[in-house]
Amino acid sequence: MKKLLFLPFMLLFLVSCSNDDDLQVTQTEQPLTEATYLDVAYGDDPEQTMDVYLPANRTEDTKVFVLIHGGFWYAGSKEDFNQAVPIIKQFFPDYAIVNINYRLADVNSPAYPKQIEDIQQMFQHLENSDYTISNDYALVGVSAGAHLSMLYAYKYDTEHNVKAVCDIVGPADFTDEAYTDHPQYENAALALVGTASPTQQQLQEVNPVNFITGMAPPTISFYGGQDELIPSSQGPLLKAALDNAGVYNEYTLYPNGGHFDWDLATLTDMYSKLIPFCQNHF
Repeated sequence: MKKLLFLPFMLLFLVSCSNDDDLQVTQTEQPLTEATYLDVAYGDDPEQTMDVYLPANRTEDTKVFVLIHGGFWYAGSKEDFNQAVPIIKQFFPDYAIVNINYRLADVNSPAYPKQIEDIQQMFQHLENSDYTISNDYALVGVSAGAHLSMLYAYKYDTEHNVKAVCDIVGPADFTDEAYTDHPQYENAALALVGTASPTQQQLQEVNPVNFITGMAPPTISFYGGQDELIPSSQGPLLKAALDNAGVYNEYTLYPNGGHFDWDLATLTDMYSKLIPFCQNHF
């Protein structure tokens, strides 16, 4: 009799488990919807924030564009890149986008190493999140943000998760005489390493070209021939270092271009090169 009483309860238990399993499968198979998260904190400092744009139907293979703004290391914000977000979404609808702020330099706290540490902390936050994205990244930086992109990718990305770098008017070689003799050099050094007269060791630590090896990611770079902040010689020096290491790279000089204050035709040409580069190498 006890066996007969036990049987219905066993059947009920099995049916319940079966329904739960079916529910779990159904929930797992539901495609993820598009999502946007603004001003996400990736650290304790108020400046350590980012905007995260996640595509629909993303998976753990979804690649990520990371945008790093410029501003001479002591100014600028992620909002400077807001106009680029819809363009990336248009041409790369299946990719995620992360647009970051970082702690800005001031008279008491230079950019290096804290801004590199912020990039590391941002990546750690992404990898510990539930965003359902991959660890494959392309870094897109302008000016100081391009310098940080190159320095992180060439020196600090020991796991080689950065698959491509886009450098727009970024400082690449601080030993360039055209840069050391530049009227803005002392201001740049002060913002970056905290002194207007950096030592050779200090320069070596923040010099992207010093860390280029054959494992460096493909890189595309754009410079302006009339740039008042970054000598146009930076582009050829970067290209030569990448070529010597056997790293795929593309380089464009806009002879009449300034410091990314480019006209529509120049910006259109830049995107016409940047988009296929990312399609082919990221």
